[in-house]
Amino acid sequence: MTTTHTTPLPPGQTVRPATLDDAEAVCALLNEIDVLEIGRAETELGEVQADLKHPEADLEQDSWLLFDGDRLVAYGLQWDESGGERIDMDHYTLPGQPLGALHLFDLMEARAAERAAANGADRAVVHMHLNIAPTMDLDALRGRGWRTVRRYNVMARPLSPTEPLPVLPPGVTLRSCAAEADRRQAHALLQTAFADHFDFQPRTYAQWLDDIDAAHVDWSLIWIAHVDGLGDVAALRSRNDRSAMAWIASIGVLSEARGRGLGSLLLRHAFGHYAALGRDRVGLGVDTDNSSGALALYERHGMKRDFAVDTWELIRPVERTPAE
Repeated sequence: MTTTHTTPLPPGQTVRPATLDDAEAVCALLNEIDVLEIGRAETELGEVQADLKHPEADLEQDSWLLFDGDRLVAYGLQWDESGGERIDMDHYTLPGQPLGALHLFDLMEARAAERAAANGADRAVVHMHLNIAPTMDLDALRGRGWRTVRRYNVMARPLSPTEPLPVLPPGVTLRSCAAEADRRQAHALLQTAFADHFDFQPRTYAQWLDDIDAAHVDWSLIWIAHVDGLGDVAALRSRNDRSAMAWIASIGVLSEARGRGLGSLLLRHAFGHYAALGRDRVGLGVDTDNSSGALALYERHGMKRDFAVDTWELIRPVERTPAE
């Protein structure tokens, strides 16, 4: 068991684990923080419910709710998809809660080290995403040893009601994933296409279904690109359950098929499809250091930065209990 000093909570503040019944309260808190950070509510209840059901998070040990009296003022969640040293976490706190925020960091960092040790790792490499202008005290975060290692832009673009579907070039076809075999193929294509990307964690098909909350997925919004002579070489996963905009979750093109305009084709197909569904805005997230040129591709197609998120990293040694 890892031991650590824990920042005392101010009088009147308490911490307890989250339950699925807390999803609405957590969603309201995150939207309150969204308004402060980006000027509008952005978090959907379904996203919070899916997070709280994450198969690699035990809510009793891996979630934290901080209350000031009866008011929820901070939320933390942690999960382990690597089975090794990498641990991921979310930490959101309203302004004016410096000691409460530090208390949660103490608890969450200690838990991350404990999980990494249980995996047999010698250190915990903890990742967390924060808006570039967060409610968090960044000086306090840096003082704990956290540092930024990546920046992601959330890009958005308006859609015209007359947005056309692209004309498919000769030898290229697109299909959605109505059949189970195509769903498995989309998973395989995206896993392979993103295998060399920063922060990638390999996921089995069953894990991927959990990740995307498959029970609520509209499989007609996931497309596979097939090229004669090469086979299935690209996939785009999107979703239409956000109130603010349609969302492109991922576009992946196999290395042997890059340079053929398939990413552009899938992107324009999504634009036209969502325009026909009546959506007036579409968005996606992109790693600004992505070596595939994805950021430039999206900018060429009229997408502009809406807001940005930094990946913060903490590397912490673990302590092991001596074998008896």
